Order: sequence, then structure tokens, then C-alpha cells
Amino acid sequence: MGRAFEYRKARKMKRWSAMSQAFTKIGREISMSVKASGPDPNTNPRLRIAIQNAKAANMPKVNVENAIKKASEKSDKVFSEIVYEGIGPHGISFMVETGTDNPTRTVANLRMYFKKCNGELGNSGSASFMFEHKGEFRFYTAGLDVEELELELIDHGAEDFQVDGDEVYVYTAFEDYGAMQKALEERNIEVINASLQRFPTVTKELTEEQQEDIDKLIEKLEEDEDVLQVFTTMG
Repeated sequence: MGRAFEYRKARKMKRWSAMSQAFTKIGREISMSVKASGPDPNTNPRLRIAIQNAKAANMPKVNVENAIKKASEKSDKVFSEIVYEGIGPHGISFMVETGTDNPTRTVANLRMYFKKCNGELGNSGSASFMFEHKGEFRFYTAGLDVEELELELIDHGAEDFQVDGDEVYVYTAFEDYGAMQKALEERNIEVINASLQRFPTVTKELTEEQQEDIDKLIEKLEEDEDVLQVFTTMG
């Protein structure tokens, strides 16, 4: 009985920790969006997306409102978007997107994570050529003529259109991200989640044991509150 209770407690704590990390990262995205284009989501497309993503993550509305209010204050921290590149164990390339108010701290932490996992933080351009920067939009199929919508969205930059159960995934080139967001908004389609992703053009297959080594490094990186997203060439 005691062991089962401790197990459930540990799982609950892990879920709360993951939720807290997600809220912190979304909060930074909201802050960067507000600093870049203002606190009004009606005139700030990036902020609208951040708010949608917060909703999808079950972030309380009051947290979102407080994040926008805080970011509007001149005294609030300014977060810079910096992308780092590196080579992990077994020759796997990494792209690490961060939002940081202290680049010196961030780069020192990332270098430490890579070193502890038998990897190395690289120079700009050492890994980026192995990834394609694309937009990803996810929404439900309910009430939509999916086939007709696919044809319409091609005119707005849709490069790939995938249906998975009751969900649709639409992918665009980086430069068409804003146009696709606008096209979906004009059709009153509520996006569950929207983000810019980095897809590897070449992947490397690993053994299960080697994958565990990569997962350890990814876990260390994602636990850092400065890190927003991590991408790899692991197959």
C-alpha cells in the first residue's frame, strides 16, 4: 500500500513538474511576442498563436493575462531568441532553440549538458544545414470539408496536409507561416497548436541503447527553462 502510494505521488509530482516547465516556456513565448509586437492579440499574430498554445496546454487564463501584463512593463526581463547547434553522442546533430535573458548562462549550461553526455556544442552553421525550418498547424476535422480545405490551403502555402484520426496537420515553408495562420483565422478554424519546427533532411538510425544516450541529453536540455525546443537528426 505504502509503495503504491509513493509511486502515485511520484507520478503526480512528475506531471506537475512537466506542466510547470511547459507553462514557463509558454510564458517566455508570450513575453517575447509582446516585446516584439505589443500586447494586443488582435494586432499581434505571434501573440495569438502563443495564447492558442497556452490554451492547448491547459494554462490558466489568469496566467496568460498576467504574462501579457508583466511583459508590457518596461521593467520586465527582455528575452532573446538564440538558436544553438551541437553534436550529441553517436554523431547526432542537435538544434536547440532558446529564449534567454542571460545568454552567458545559457551557453554555459548547454555546453555542460553536451559535455556530460559525450557531445559538443558547435558553431553557428555546424548543424543547421541538416534541417528544414517549417511551420506546423494542428486542428480538428469536425465541421470541415477536409478535401476542399486542402485545395484551398495549397494556395496559402500548404506543402503537406495530413489527416490523423480527427486531427489535421498542415505544414508550410518558414516564409509562409504567417500567411497560413491568417488563412486559417479567416476560415474561423481554431488551431489546437501552431509552431515552427525543424525537420531533419537526413536522419541516422541508432540502436536502442544509443537512443537512450540521445534521450538523456534531450531530457537535460528540455529541463533547462531557457530551452524552448530541441531537434535532432535521430531516426
